[in-house]
Amino acid sequence: MERQQLTALWQNFTVSKKKQAYLILLLMMVSSLLEVISLGSLFPFIGALTSPEVVYGHELMQPVVRLLSITSAEQLFFPLTIIFIVVTVFATTVRLLLLYIMTRFSFETGGDLSVNIYQRALYQEYKVHIDRNSSVVISGIISKTGKVSGVILNILTLVSSAFVIIGIMSVLFAINVSIALVSFFLFSFLYWIVIYLTKGRVKENSECIAYHSTQVVKSLQEGLGSIRDVLINSSQKFYCKLYKDSDIPLRKAAANNMFISGSPRFILESLSIIIIVLLAFSFVQDENKIINLIPVLGVLALGAQRLLPALQQAYASYSSIKGAQSSMRDVLSLLSQPLPDYIDQHQIPILFKDKISINNLSFRYNYKGPDVLKNIDLIIHKGSRIGFIGETGSGKITLIDIIIGLLEPTVGDVVVDGKVIDKKNYQAWKSRIAHVPQNIHLSDSTIQENIAFGVHSKNIDHAYLEKAAEQAQISELINSWEDGYKTFIGEHGARLSGGQRQRIAIARALYKKADILIFDEATSSLDSETEKSIIKAIEGLNKDLTILVIAHRVSTLSMCDKVIELKDGSILKSGTYEEMIGYKLRG
Repeated sequence: MERQQLTALWQNFTVSKKKQAYLILLLMMVSSLLEVISLGSLFPFIGALTSPEVVYGHELMQPVVRLLSITSAEQLFFPLTIIFIVVTVFATTVRLLLLYIMTRFSFETGGDLSVNIYQRALYQEYKVHIDRNSSVVISGIISKTGKVSGVILNILTLVSSAFVIIGIMSVLFAINVSIALVSFFLFSFLYWIVIYLTKGRVKENSECIAYHSTQVVKSLQEGLGSIRDVLINSSQKFYCKLYKDSDIPLRKAAANNMFISGSPRFILESLSIIIIVLLAFSFVQDENKIINLIPVLGVLALGAQRLLPALQQAYASYSSIKGAQSSMRDVLSLLSQPLPDYIDQHQIPILFKDKISINNLSFRYNYKGPDVLKNIDLIIHKGSRIGFIGETGSGKITLIDIIIGLLEPTVGDVVVDGKVIDKKNYQAWKSRIAHVPQNIHLSDSTIQENIAFGVHSKNIDHAYLEKAAEQAQISELINSWEDGYKTFIGEHGARLSGGQRQRIAIARALYKKADILIFDEATSSLDSETEKSIIKAIEGLNKDLTILVIAHRVSTLSMCDKVIELKDGSILKSGTYEEMIGYKLRG
């Protein structure tokens, strides 16, 4: 993994997480030291079994002999046994503690990163969401941050294994330099060969995993998100194949990387056994060395028992880190999304008392593209009802998005009571606006939670919620249900009719206590009777509310004081409802 990626990842750690990382590093050093002590204590322990007099007379044992008041070699075995057991148990306990802390740290950090990405995604400008598929973000949050958690754990494991390897090799060098050197270079050479031969394949698998993890999410979103159409059109086979074409390559690539990371251990195990056998053979050939055979082989066997897993862990961690490189790149890209300045600032809501002025406004989605809106001049007075009509592509929805503050004008500005609306106060302005879309998003929760959208159930103002439902002319229906406002409505409001969903949308808008209500084709998909009842509900709303209505037909705008028709991004004509109806009839 490139150093720049690791640096960028470290920069996204919180201060507390960085402190925890330093403490983990310290614990790694302690664990490595205990490994050295544990392995080193084995040599005198086994030596006391085979040649107690030699161990008893060794200068390094004299502090122990004096401390425990040992007077003969036979008395040495029991305390050495206790020391070895205590050191081994303590070292194992520290290793388990280190593993627990490392695992918790990596997954908690991954959780922090996923929350960070989600927050940054939600705060991006509307244009950003238009330009990209949501599956990219969802995959980054759910799947790829999981891989980053794995990367963090693997980095910690790699560092921890490196400390252990250094410690064990130090003991082996102290026992026999030649054996230690031969073992070290043989093992190192083996891993270098494997890394060299597989690096291209690991990179290829990494790209495959990153790409197909996004495509898997996309295929699931499209299939399950449009389940009604899938069932009607019998498109199950198509979406199953779409999912299969992404899921199978993803799993194959993951399996290949797992094999690459795990395969060297079998060669290493065989190689270590061969080294020990050859060493034993060389000792047997020299009768003078037989007495030292058991202690040396015991230490080497224990050393190999700890060294081989450490080497394999180090290599497997390295391979996993390399294999997650593409996912890491995507996650870091999502983490680089800027957060707005207002996120931690309290913004005073912009009060709308008089009028909204739209001055010489033009807009294009990119600098090379055509103007979607051209030289729009418009005054919207408080309490007015204004309708917008026009063919698809006329620019009416874009104009409303600019008024809301979702899009920034390319030229011109929106002014509310003398205050220009821009990025600095978009959030404050949007708090005064409520939006009723054609297809309202309803969550699989209760009526009250859907009306009080984005408000925790504990913080719902039930009195005002019921008032909003009453104004939207749906309170009577809700009260007729057994669970009332606590009724669950199913995913996407599946248990509600189209008209009921729109009334919920109106109630949601009213609960926001906004100054401006925007109805975006809110009745276009309803039958004529339901449409009339919804229009009646709109007409009965507070006269202080400013209402903007987007529609395809002039006939649905009878509640409006003024109707504006757009064509090709410009205002074609405007007038009262009666004037526009007359114009259409004459046309």
